[in-house]
Amino acid sequence: MSELFDILHREFVYLWYYFDVQLRQIFGYWVLGILLGSCISVFLKDKIHGLFRAMSQSRMGLLGIVPASLLGIASPLCMYGTIPLAASFTRSGMRDEWLASFMMCSILLNPQLIIYSTALGTTALAVRIVSCFLCGIAAGLLIWAFKRGKPFFRFDSFDEPVSHDTDPNLLLRLMKNVGRNIRATGPYFLVGILLSALFQRYVPEDLMTTAFGGNEAFGVLMAATVGVPLYACGGGTIPLLQAWLMDGMSMGSAAAFMITGPSTKITNLGALKIVLGMKNFLIYLVFVMAFSFITGLTVNLLI
Repeated sequence: MSELFDILHREFVYLWYYFDVQLRQIFGYWVLGILLGSCISVFLKDKIHGLFRAMSQSRMGLLGIVPASLLGIASPLCMYGTIPLAASFTRSGMRDEWLASFMMCSILLNPQLIIYSTALGTTALAVRIVSCFLCGIAAGLLIWAFKRGKPFFRFDSFDEPVSHDTDPNLLLRLMKNVGRNIRATGPYFLVGILLSALFQRYVPEDLMTTAFGGNEAFGVLMAATVGVPLYACGGGTIPLLQAWLMDGMSMGSAAAFMITGPSTKITNLGALKIVLGMKNFLIYLVFVMAFSFITGLTVNLLI
């Protein structure tokens, strides 16, 4: 009995060591991301969305997918906040290709996740931002090329989103937003660190290198596929990605994971199924998997 206790105690010490190291490395980025995301949500969200709504009165045509993608990255809303907002954009005459670019980038990235991703290093951060931006551009181009004159989205059952940032005291409004951010991301952040500690302790480095390393297409495809069931929260996957990159995961595999993960997160898929319909929903899934695979291969060739 005492021998079993000693084994369990030793394993706990090892796991706590990995957990503690990972927490110390990433905690500051998580706190900074929370603060930045809340500041943008409280003070800049309406301005960002107002700029996008104002685009419906412009004549930029296809070029509008570029600012639409950038504004999607800047938007702090989650998918369930973005879809009702997109519904209101549609009612104001927004073009479908602009909406597709805005929503695609909003799904993949936001200011808070950018801060989290700095923990992965400048190369991974740059790959994430550029690949997400290009994914939004590609989504808009495909809608423009194949769905001209035909509605792609169905927003009939969605109303204008309700804002929770309504307290007249700006400081209290910011503090409440910070609290909601902590409750929304904190559990996933801790679970991600725990999973990372388990991987570091029990998964051999050479196995990670074999599965996700090198420049082989198989590693990229594996990472893109793993991103589908494993991704729950952007902040929660940062510890996993950090550990995997240290253990030999290629940057192309990481890029594929960073695209398929948020775009196929189960809560996002549930909302998208409603607004796309089955046919367009399947097209979306094929697009995401194909784009992530091609992006991963390209990144491995360039880096």
